[in-house]
Amino acid sequence: MHRRNLLAGAAGVPLLTALPAGLSRPALAQANASRVLRFIPQSDVTVLDPILTTAYVTRHHGFLIWDTLYGFDADYKPQPQMAEGHSVEEDGKRITIRLRQGLKFHHGEPVRARDAVASIRRWAARDALGQVLMTQVAELVAPDDRTILFRLNKPFPLLFEALGKPSTPVCFIMPERIAQTDPNTAIRDMIGSGPFRWVGNERVPGSRVVYERFADYVPRTEGEPSWTAGPKRVNVDRVEWQVIPDAATAAGALQNGEVDWWEQPTADLQPVLRRNRNVVMEIPDPTGLCGILRFNHLHAPFNNPAIRRALFGAVVQGDYMTAVIGTDRSLWKDEVGFFPPGTPLANDAGLDALTAPRDMDKVKRDLAAAGYNGEKVVLIAASDFPSLNALAQVGRDMLTRAGMNVEYVSTDWGSVVQRRANRNAPDQGGWSVFFTFWAGLDMFNPGVSQALRGNGQQAWFGWPTIPRLEELRTQWFDAGDLPGQQRVAQEIQRVAFQEAPFLPLGQYFQATAYRRNVSNVPKGMPLFWSVTKSA
Repeated sequence: MHRRNLLAGAAGVPLLTALPAGLSRPALAQANASRVLRFIPQSDVTVLDPILTTAYVTRHHGFLIWDTLYGFDADYKPQPQMAEGHSVEEDGKRITIRLRQGLKFHHGEPVRARDAVASIRRWAARDALGQVLMTQVAELVAPDDRTILFRLNKPFPLLFEALGKPSTPVCFIMPERIAQTDPNTAIRDMIGSGPFRWVGNERVPGSRVVYERFADYVPRTEGEPSWTAGPKRVNVDRVEWQVIPDAATAAGALQNGEVDWWEQPTADLQPVLRRNRNVVMEIPDPTGLCGILRFNHLHAPFNNPAIRRALFGAVVQGDYMTAVIGTDRSLWKDEVGFFPPGTPLANDAGLDALTAPRDMDKVKRDLAAAGYNGEKVVLIAASDFPSLNALAQVGRDMLTRAGMNVEYVSTDWGSVVQRRANRNAPDQGGWSVFFTFWAGLDMFNPGVSQALRGNGQQAWFGWPTIPRLEELRTQWFDAGDLPGQQRVAQEIQRVAFQEAPFLPLGQYFQATAYRRNVSNVPKGMPLFWSVTKSA
């Protein structure tokens, strides 16, 4: 039975028997209360440490549990959050941040400046922008319980952007003891500083995640909520994540009121949801999502830049985006380079590699000339993540038609997230390529774009070593104005088309769907403060 037929026949039929095992009848009965928000995430959250991974589902989990010193508003500007305010002295080389009074961790201890210092250091070890910041830090200390002091070797104008950016990994504030965990080792204690606390004893892997309102959380008193900035006032007692991999089941549960909010409804089911008067559909993030094919640069065949570069000629971005979101051109864009369309650094340098007429025979010749000799390409794909599964299926077809020897490994997204961290050879548990999306906000510039780094073993998964990209990134930081940054960005894109750290696959705009009795849903990403649910 097709999904549309299933849903058409399910208009008034309870889906209790269709939901995953973790969604028991008692849990769903409890979820009828207006103080419980039931949410279907894009996938299960398998990595709980938001510093250890760039997976968005882990970031969203992180914003429930932890708070940040600064938040980003809808104009992409940092605003004080846990910080009461700050002062900038000595021509920008001495920064003092003062914490708000009354901040507490979930175990009852006050949030102290030394907790923030330890959290900043752990975050900065893994974050692209944080790493640059720390090269300019002469001293980072906590003179007292409410004061964080930066002494810089030279001014770093992006300091507050770095501490407040919502791009992954986010600088979440954790207790000092937890933040002193090695940055490459997962934390085990979910003791947060944010508006919700983790309910670990109700966790059912693959099915259910639960958070409860933290009664002692102190929101800001002034301003209005805007993205991750402003007062984080909580209007529900519980948030229950109900993991439902099957899209038809998820859509039916939303229509029947068994869940309240579905993060990423699939393209084929969106028309059905739009016709339901009890469901609201909207696009929360105007920066969109940019798809990429990520290479493993450590092992053959993609440790050869000529082989990576040859595949630009095989990419048809429209094929990828149509598979993800359908034929409605208002929902996706092609001719997308290494910076999101419509952003200040977007440019057309080298873009003919993607826009010139496609010729698969030439791609095969170019691969042969580059030395490709039938080496196995291990493609790891997320079967339970519809948009990523669509990318992977189109990608498998593209690579196969290009004459590559593809081994298609289909697992859940959590397993992909874990396996992509494996640096072993593909035949020893590693991988050759995987597919993912980055929010446009996370690709705005070289300071935040993890996939555009070339710093080898310290780089994001795939670990490209491209010294010229790193040189240009430094030049971008040193550029004095936007025109100067734009000139550097053009050169960065030219180098990227030569070295191919990844293949850009297009940009699309993902709708979210929630019941009409749910209101005040924040923009940008799934955030759970401000949300109100009526009976």
